[in-house]
Formats: sequence, structure tokens, C-alpha cells
Amino acid sequence: MVVVSPGLVRKFIESYNTLRKVYEFLESDEEVQSLVEMANIMAVGRLRYNDHGAVHSRIVSGAALEILDLLIKSGVKPTSIEFGITKNLEESMVIVLASAYLHDIGNAVHRVNHEFVGSLLAKDIVDRMLVDVMPNIEGKRRRMIRQEILHSIYATETNTQALTVEAGVVKVADGTDMAEGRARIPYKLGKIDMHSVSALSIKRVDILTGAYRPVSIEVTMDNFAGLFQIEAVLKPKIVSTKIAEYFEVLMKVGDKEIRVYP
Repeated sequence: MVVVSPGLVRKFIESYNTLRKVYEFLESDEEVQSLVEMANIMAVGRLRYNDHGAVHSRIVSGAALEILDLLIKSGVKPTSIEFGITKNLEESMVIVLASAYLHDIGNAVHRVNHEFVGSLLAKDIVDRMLVDVMPNIEGKRRRMIRQEILHSIYATETNTQALTVEAGVVKVADGTDMAEGRARIPYKLGKIDMHSVSALSIKRVDILTGAYRPVSIEVTMDNFAGLFQIEAVLKPKIVSTKIAEYFEVLMKVGDKEIRVYP
């Protein structure tokens, strides 16, 4: 069992050299960090939404890699390996990490269609990143890896079907960032609605091997208002992926544990 948190990503980058280089590139690149900061200004400062900045990027990156790890252990093959685009697991993990980190940069332009805009903004960034961290990969395959990353960014939109394992992992991971404190920014700014009130009730989100399915997402909350977050945010993301059959979602309120998906 692991808690969804900004530090979870380090569990993986400390074990994989190329993955570490990707993370360091994203964390230090001026264009990336400017877009992430601007995305947060647009989302929080102007629209009074919850955090869409660097902390969110780190949280989603770690959660996505954790979900991928559990799927791999249960025998699920990354789509990029299945189609010969990547040659090993670490290359597939690069797709997941890069797209998870960059998935919200389109907010730097506008919240509307930010997934589509983000996939366009990410193209040149990903090209630079892959040349920097994976220079020995031939140009054609590097461009194919880039397109897998762009697909994963684009497919985080709730109603867009995620067509790869990697895209599905990132999409579901995006929905797991809903624990205590993640809604406090819009709450303090005066945005009191069902989204913020329900998110405030959620104390932690854990990812672990499920009792019935390979991945269990367990959401601990102090009252049943948190169910709205699961129903409105997490479940729609799960069902619009190709990997929905591998997940179960549990909510815990006091001494009660309720299975809410499937």
C-alpha cells in the first residue's frame, strides 16, 4: 500500500537511470516550469480551481508509475511494447512519467480544451527531452515515443478514450489527486461548491493490489460527501480507458468500507 503524494515519484526515479534523467529534465527545464507555473496561475489565480501546478505534476507522476507497476506485476503489457515502439519497460515508463508531468500545461493558455492545447505545447518540449535523455534511439522510434506521450496528454480529457495502457494509467492517476488539502486553495478563495466540500472530506488516497483486481484505489474520508469526488472525477476517468477492468475503488468512512467500483 502506498499513499498518493508528491514524494511517491522518487520511489521510481531512484531505481531507473533514464527515468531519473527525464524527471530531472522536467523539473529543471525553464520552458516546462514556466508553463506549469502559468497553468497554476490560470487555474488557481484566475478560475479559483484547485492546484494544477508543480505539486500536482509530481503527484500524478508518482501515482501513474505506481499503477503501471501493479499492472505490470499482474501481467499487463504496455501498449508501446506490444506495438514495438518501446523496447523495454523503462522506455514505457518514460512515456508515463513525461505525459503525467506535462498533462496540465495546456491550462497555461486556457482551461477550455487544455488537454488538446497541452498536447500541442508539449511536442517541442518532448522532442528536446528525448534527444537529451535518450540520444541513442533512432529518430523514427523517438518520434513514435513522442506521439505516445502526446496521446497520453490529450486523452486525460474525461470524455476522450485513452487508447493505450500508458494513457490509461496517466488518466486514472490524474483522478487520484483528491486528498485533504488538494481542495483547500479554491475553498480559501471562496469557491465553495460540491467539488471543494467533497474533496475537503477526503483524508488520503492509497494505491495497492486489490482483493479482486490488480489495482485497488482506496479513498479514506471523514464523511460521505467525498463520494461525489469518486463519482464525478475518478470513476469517469477509469471507464474511459482500456484498462478499466483492472481497477477496483473502495471508500472508507470510519469503520465502514464500501466498494464503489466496479
